[in-house]
Amino acid sequence: MNAGTMNADTRYDTIWTDARLATMARGAAGLGIVEDGVVAARDGRIAFAGPRADLPPGDAAKVVDCGGRWITPGLVDCHTHLVFAGNRAGEFERRLAGATYAEITAAGGGIAATVAATRAASEDDLVASALPRLDRLLADGVTTVEIKSGYGLDLDGERRSLATARRLGRERDVRVTTTFLGAHALPPEAKGDTDAHIEAVVAMLPTLAAERLVDAVDAFCEGLAFSPDQVARVFEAARALGLPVKLHADQLSNLGGGGLAARFGALSADHLEWTDEASVVAMARAGTVATLLPGAFYFLRETKLPPIDRFRAHGVPMAVSTDCNPGTSPVTSLLLTLNMAATCFRLTVEECLLGVTRHAAAALGLSDEIGTLEPGKACDLAIWSIDRPAELVWALGALPLHARIRGGR
Repeated sequence: MNAGTMNADTRYDTIWTDARLATMARGAAGLGIVEDGVVAARDGRIAFAGPRADLPPGDAAKVVDCGGRWITPGLVDCHTHLVFAGNRAGEFERRLAGATYAEITAAGGGIAATVAATRAASEDDLVASALPRLDRLLADGVTTVEIKSGYGLDLDGERRSLATARRLGRERDVRVTTTFLGAHALPPEAKGDTDAHIEAVVAMLPTLAAERLVDAVDAFCEGLAFSPDQVARVFEAARALGLPVKLHADQLSNLGGGGLAARFGALSADHLEWTDEASVVAMARAGTVATLLPGAFYFLRETKLPPIDRFRAHGVPMAVSTDCNPGTSPVTSLLLTLNMAATCFRLTVEECLLGVTRHAAAALGLSDEIGTLEPGKACDLAIWSIDRPAELVWALGALPLHARIRGGR
């Protein structure tokens, strides 16, 4: 569907008029700004997005006057651990007193503490605890959210977490994509045997995939988690099932995670503070998105910056996400995360906003479906009471969302 195929008999469901658009369209200059713009929807899809003067003639069941407000694509939070039980405020106190993330993990805290709480929770419990976090994201204009498992670490726990994520997408009008992160940490029953747990993760995959609970597969490649060879075994199993992969890569050290992700054609490699130039080049060739997680960088008081200039130089698209999780990024505001990305990583306003729209969609393999205001895409919109797009990155704690549209509704 495109503007060129429409005629005077065109029937629209809704037209949003008197708006300024940031289309984020590929090939457009900058944010793809249209000053006197309209968006028209039919059957839940964008039928037209562009200058009012170019709208093909037709009737509309509903016309919404936006009063000069801005419209962007609905925002995409492409890396979250939204489903978990309990909290880790006590660990936060320990870190303030000088303990490191690695020390807390070695003492049985960290991910293991959340695993214990999550395993003890029912699906209803997990839904009840996750909904307030999800609602906060929706209040920031999020229309698509990725949710990882990884706090069950056995078949029952991972299945329950992924089923909870699917259910959240039914409880609220939001697109949820699920990611199986069984290779997140070592469960207590593994007794330190990382190879045994990797085999257990590989064995879980066919069952969870057959139950249609998995959209992608992730792993944590790090010295305190799993080696590149172990991650490769998980990714090979995912590839055999036709599932795309993502990777927690190079957060605390350089194990070549970015290059490993690229080798498997990963949708994204995430964190990337220690990623070297060879990995950046490999990611560029593979089309792997660099997902930046400034919430974890800020919360852990890290000092090693991701290689932003190298990503720019080699044309690696950069997504930005909350990394919402109980231990290292208890952040439920994507707009706050944009300010962190600009302040901590020195991303531009343009890079920040593309990072939660077009590039975040690419990090989920959904470039053909969401992330830009273009004909044929899902009509997922965020309408903002702002004077300029920079306000979405600048303001701390602001709630500028006027309306959130999902599938044209």
